[in-house]
Amino acid sequence: MMEVLKIDNLFARRSIRSFTSQPVSEEQIEMLLKAAMAAPSAGNRQPWHFVVVTDPDMRNKLADIHPHAQMVRQSPVCIVPCGEPRLSFPGMNDYWIQDLSAATENILLAAVGLGLGAVWCGVYPVPERVKGTREVLGIPEEVVPFAYIAVGYPAEHKEPRTQYDPSRVHRNRW
Repeated sequence: MMEVLKIDNLFARRSIRSFTSQPVSEEQIEMLLKAAMAAPSAGNRQPWHFVVVTDPDMRNKLADIHPHAQMVRQSPVCIVPCGEPRLSFPGMNDYWIQDLSAATENILLAAVGLGLGAVWCGVYPVPERVKGTREVLGIPEEVVPFAYIAVGYPAEHKEPRTQYDPSRVHRNRW
């Protein structure tokens, strides 16, 4: 298996919106989910769940809900990270948002290491996307769909890059 984590993957990680028809293996999906669950979470509460959508009809229904996620029709896999706020850090239930962000980024970075491409399409906090996704996937009311991550073999190539901007760096104080 390819090296999943190395510094070059940070710069090679780009939003891929076009995919080949080559299937993603169950082993690769499991590795992506392991990477997600290796993410840090506040108080190590791990308030996440993941819905793996490979059925083309279900992916089409998800794309119908989200105007900026049409690529999930083409991608062989769509992972839907979900947060369960009541599992979050006690008294600070909104930490699930940070926790799911870290898990989602881990999936994106692991995808690069596995030779895959991926793109993060936000669902939360848009109420109609949350509601529609919950209905299509049968997600319980106490669980919040956070994003769609379209995953597959890239049908496009984007050069590695950084978007480093020194004017956004402040030292010791603003």
